[in-house]
Amino acid sequence: MTSSKPRVGAPVERLDFPTVDQDGSISIGGPKDRWTMLFVYRGRHCPRCKRFLNKLNDALPEWVAAMDVVVVSADSREKALTDREEFGWKFDLCYGLTETQMRSLDLFVSEPLSEAETTGLFAEPGAFAIRPDGTLMLADVSNGPAARPDLEELLDGMKFNIENNRPVRGTA
Repeated sequence: MTSSKPRVGAPVERLDFPTVDQDGSISIGGPKDRWTMLFVYRGRHCPRCKRFLNKLNDALPEWVAAMDVVVVSADSREKALTDREEFGWKFDLCYGLTETQMRSLDLFVSEPLSEAETTGLFAEPGAFAIRPDGTLMLADVSNGPAARPDLEELLDGMKFNIENNRPVRGTA
């Protein structure tokens, strides 16, 4: 299977992610009943990711009222599960993001600075809003941990886009 980089307005390639829940998985891409917001985080080693995801968890009821929320990293199940248990995250938490999947989402990919950080390639942060028809509405990627979308602004903008069936921007 050849992966292609996502373009706003185009279909998102189907990607399957295992969840920390035993035998669970979540797919993005393809038709769904609702909008989906996919957040990619760097992994357990990143304190900025934890702050961002704790804020997301605090606002989760507002988010899930508008759309499905999926969070994924390249971490192992054990690392992701440890984070969920430590922080009490309630969102759909996935793990095992592969390098092929990272590149298909056009994410920046980093090597660890040391084994104390992590032991394999990982994705830098990204956020992707996917329409119910499986097309990409919005993409926000960063090449490092310090640049993240403001969750309140992002949710407000997405609610406006959903309620008003706004067209995709940035296609020219």
